[in-house]
Parts: sequence; structure tokens; C-alpha cells
Amino acid sequence: MKYDYDLFVIGAGSGGVRAARMSANLGAKVAIAEERYLGGTCVNVGCIPKKLFVYGSHFSEDFDESAAYGWNVHDTDFDWSKLLANKNKEISRLNEIYRNLLESPGAEIFETHAALTDDHTIQVGDHQVTADKILVATGSWPVVPDIPGREHVQTSNEAFFFESLPERVIVVGGGYIAVEFAGIYQGLGVETTLLYRGPLFLRGFDESVREFVRDQLIEKGVDVRFNAIVDKATITTDGKVARLSDGSRVVADEILYATGRRPLSSSCGLSPAGVQTDARAAIRVNSDYRTNVPNIYAIGDVIDRMQLTPVAIAEGMCIAYNLFAGESRKVNYNDIPTSVFCQPNIGTVGPTEAVARTTYPDLHVYESSFRPLKYTMSDNQERTYMKLLVDGGSDRVVAAHMVGPEAGEIIQGLAVAIKAGATKEDFDATIGIHPTAAEEFVTMRDRAR
Repeated sequence: MKYDYDLFVIGAGSGGVRAARMSANLGAKVAIAEERYLGGTCVNVGCIPKKLFVYGSHFSEDFDESAAYGWNVHDTDFDWSKLLANKNKEISRLNEIYRNLLESPGAEIFETHAALTDDHTIQVGDHQVTADKILVATGSWPVVPDIPGREHVQTSNEAFFFESLPERVIVVGGGYIAVEFAGIYQGLGVETTLLYRGPLFLRGFDESVREFVRDQLIEKGVDVRFNAIVDKATITTDGKVARLSDGSRVVADEILYATGRRPLSSSCGLSPAGVQTDARAAIRVNSDYRTNVPNIYAIGDVIDRMQLTPVAIAEGMCIAYNLFAGESRKVNYNDIPTSVFCQPNIGTVGPTEAVARTTYPDLHVYESSFRPLKYTMSDNQERTYMKLLVDGGSDRVVAAHMVGPEAGEIIQGLAVAIKAGATKEDFDATIGIHPTAAEEFVTMRDRAR
């Protein structure tokens, strides 16, 4: 049977665009559908605007520190509308770049909703098309618990478009998005309260890192409250109110929920095509990203494997080269570095200390905490934390964790070394760049435990 397309991609986020673009470059006839915005979550309501906001929010500290370096900065004020407008302008520029990336190799773009009607047919807007292979890359969507008053709260989707900057904000959640937004708002001068239902946020990260970030956020003035369960959200004359299970209440101008993301699979027609999902609505795939329907594939957040943009891109590359270049590529999910753009930043690669101890019985731990040189001439009390985990049996460095300025930039380089199997002896033999924070990773000689 002849189909309209060799590959039809539903979702033009990072993974979907990469799969479509590279497949078209390899000679396939490709179409891609996107009903919201080219570039998906990362470009529009995720990584990119979030980091722009992080940059913007950090200038308040930069202005304060500049006085110790001889600068007289007077009468500073912040214009939220200008940041918003410039952010929107940058996102529009990126949207067009994504459009060009798709159109240049010949991929056809449908800017409308698309859903499967069977295993080879897609309803695209008001007409149907067919495809030999279909890729679902629809990403994920913020989840808000079903509490009374949930209509009064916002998510990260809306937080990038607030018409005015709130004077008081409540951030609910304990994942990286919640911690990042708490830092953003605090840096912009907003009275910020972070509520998390558990005893310590950033579950899944190294325990020392979690504790260190907690202390730094509190030092910076964020009102951090653990074991705080929101039962209800209401609106009063005082503002929006989060009522907690212990009977207390917190009042703010906005309540931002950052309580996780769920695979966005409910509206892409999986049932008519017979595609199976799990209890969290994630599409089930094998190691080649093939669903239970042989010609239908899925990648990225919608498979809920690792919700990271570079991972989705790597998965998209596998789809393109495996389907249209006859290769057998796989993504290695071990030792994937990541960063959290809280303030100070987190950078991490490899297992946590707790996990590493289950794998390496002779685990050597090296750690260091210090006040960065930049802050020694000002009143800024922010500190940096670094940790190396070493397998005592082989001397191989198996993990690096950091909290501090530009942690992600530093850990990216260490990730190459760890991926390549570098030993602690290799680290020790490396000459440091002085004076930098990064040199601490090659000068830690004494084991902490």
C-alpha cells in the first residue's frame, strides 16, 4: 500500500522536531503536526524562558555585590513587562528557527491538532492523511491535584505570562520546577513561600545536595515549609489563600503549583490505533521506542522515561537513523548529566551517594564546601558545595555533584570524564585552573568518608 508519508510525527517539541528533521534529511517524506507552539515545552514554557527568568532574577544580587567592587548603583528598579516582552520576542525568534529546521529538509508542517484514527491514519484538522510509520512525541503537561479551589491556582505554563509581577507568591511542590521558580520570584523581590508536602524537596537527588540547597534557599529569604499539605485554595479580600491541613493559611497574590508533569497522551487517538499506555498514561515502548503496534513509535516525555530535552533529542535521532538509515542506535541512559537552575544552581552526573553504596561496597566520598571568591568582598553568604564519589575497587570516579554558580557548565565537562571512565588518579593528575571553583574537583585529596 502507498501511504501519503513515510513518517508522520505528532508533536513538534525537541524530540519530534529532531526525528522529523533528520528523517527528512535522510530522504524520507515527512510531516509533523503541532497544535500549540513549535519547539514544545522546552522552548516555549520550559527550559529556555525559565533560564532567561533565572538570569533576570539574579541581577538583584549582582547589583548588591557590585558595591564591594567600587560600583555605585543607585535607584535600581525592575520592569516585569520589559522582561516579559523581551522573553516573548526571543521565543518567537526560536519558533521561527524551528520552522526553518523543519522546512529546509522538506518536512511538511501542520499547525493543528492531530490524532490517530487507526494504525496508519491520522486525522489532521479537518482531513485525514496516512503514513507508513507514525511517531508520537506529544510531551507532558503540568498536573494539579484535585483539591477544592484548584481553579484559583496557576501552573508553570501560566507563570511565564503573568500580566504583572505578584508581590507575594506561594509555590507548591518539591521538584526542580518548584525550587527553580521559588528562586526566580525571590530574586525578583517577590515575597516567596515554598510549600512541600514531604520532609525534604528534590527527591531523587543526592541527600547532601538537597540539604545544602534547602539551607541556601532559606539563607536567601525564601519561606520554606516542609510537611505542608494544601487542602484548599480560596480567594478572599486579602488575596489567594492556601489552607493547610494543620489549619494554618498562607496568603499571596498568586499560587503556583509545580507538583509534577503527566504524559500528554489522552488526545492523540491511541485507543483507536490500539496503542497501550501504563497507569500514568505513559505510552509503553520497547528499547527501540516501538509501541505494541509495530509501525507506531513514541519518544520523549510521553513515554515518561527521562523528562529531559537532550534525552528526547537523542531518542529522536535513534528513530530517524534506525528507520531510514538502517542503523541500530540505542540511547545509553547511564550517567546522564543534568542541572537544576535554582539559585545557586545544581549540577549532577552519576548516582547519588545512597544509590552508589548499593553498587560499590568500597565507596570513597570526597566533598568540599566553601564561599566562592567573588562573594568574599561582599556580604553575600552563599556557599558552594561539591562531591565526588569514587569506586575504591577500581579508583573510577562514578559521580560528581555540585551546588554553586554555573554548576551545570562545570558538570558538563566532568560528565565527559566520567563517561570515559576517568579515575580519581586522573582527576588528581589534572592541573586546576586557578582561581576557579571548578579547580576544587581536581584538588580534593582527603576523603570525607
